[in-house]
Amino acid sequence: MISLEQLTNNSSTAETIHLTAIIDTALCVGAGGSTGSLADKPVVRTAGEKLLIPASQLKGRLRHECEKLARGLGWAVCQSPKAETMCPQRLGLNETEFQQQYANSSEPDEGDEQQYHCLICQMFGNPSLPSRLIFNDLICEEPPENLPETIRPGVTINRRRRVAEDNKLYYLETSPPNAALEFKGTLEINPNFPDAGKPLLIAALKHINALGGSKSIGLGWLHWQWEYRQDNVPKPFINKEDWQNLLV
Repeated sequence: MISLEQLTNNSSTAETIHLTAIIDTALCVGAGGSTGSLADKPVVRTAGEKLLIPASQLKGRLRHECEKLARGLGWAVCQSPKAETMCPQRLGLNETEFQQQYANSSEPDEGDEQQYHCLICQMFGNPSLPSRLIFNDLICEEPPENLPETIRPGVTINRRRRVAEDNKLYYLETSPPNAALEFKGTLEINPNFPDAGKPLLIAALKHINALGGSKSIGLGWLHWQWEYRQDNVPKPFINKEDWQNLLV
């Protein structure tokens, strides 16, 4: 098994955010192609049958929220997820604006040419820049035998006619409702993480109020708890001055 600490550039300066997602309703994170359940969409589980929230889902939602906040604050941000419109190409965006805004955050490529990457790419990476954030799955440590299978029926809606489709009944598997299940994991921060990225990361996390599928019918709603550690010692993550770094 690969430890996240082994993937950081310098383990002596490893920074870790311990995340806990507490589910307020019921969670429905589907596992495509899974079998062994009566549901058409079973929930995703670990090899030990524990419920989990995939790291890829959390990273995608966090990046999306960070992009929205950064644009609202006036930062020049590229257009993900297409590689052609991301840094360093940024088709259709002002190159001079990027050079002025990110003059102190350029990255040399193999030809020693300076490439300017937006704040979001410095945090989450792009095709030419490794991510400075390493996400871990959020896993519920509650023993599987204590979590009975929960099935919810649903029906496909015809959006044009605004009625239920014939013969379109389906079943979703969810976590037990109103059980306040805790999903825990870690987020590793590599060195050279941008200062403005820390408050942006926390602000974006607070904007994520639900995960998984069927959020519009109340599934997946949650709240967060987190603790920041440097060299495994709990420390404050941001202060009032850090919020000023977001104002450009």
